[in-house]
Amino acid sequence: MSNQGVDHGRRRFLTLTTTVVGGAGTVAAVWPFLASLKPSERAKALGAPVTVDVGKIEPGQRVIVAWRGKPVWFVRRTPEMLASLPKVAADLRDPESKEPQQPEYARNEARSIKPELLVMVGSCTHLGCSPTFRPDHPAPEIDANWQGGFYCPCHGSKFDLAGRVYKSVPAPLNLLVPPHRYKDDHTVVVGEDQTEAA
Repeated sequence: MSNQGVDHGRRRFLTLTTTVVGGAGTVAAVWPFLASLKPSERAKALGAPVTVDVGKIEPGQRVIVAWRGKPVWFVRRTPEMLASLPKVAADLRDPESKEPQQPEYARNEARSIKPELLVMVGSCTHLGCSPTFRPDHPAPEIDANWQGGFYCPCHGSKFDLAGRVYKSVPAPLNLLVPPHRYKDDHTVVVGEDQTEAA
């Protein structure tokens, strides 16, 4: 065979063009697959911190927001509610919050940064049910010494107004206090820890 009449420059050009077009096609075909591996905006939002305006919460009121797919309760406690906390201490399983169910900055009787505002995950520590908010007292159908709190009608677990669990109920631990911080006097960020400087 003879190489006469073969344009080597044109052959190189066609080979290079075919390679580039084939590579672009491969990238175009693989790109959607690679993009699908990135977390969606919804998935990012589920783990992202949540900012809540707590300035409008009335005394005695509970507000619920979602964070990481869980209900987070904000309860503006009245002075009477705060005064009830020591009255039930003898009935509680972990009155001093020794179990790691709250950040260190919320390891106190009120289990909060500011006593009047409780921030807590509203899932029972027994099976994950959502207890009802029962600030009313007395309520002898719940407990003879009921001073208000949270009652899980599914299996009878009881928690005081700081989310501390009563003795002799199925729930083994106090309700969880999530990491949170005050951005200012009226704004709480759930999902970020309070710093020492704040």
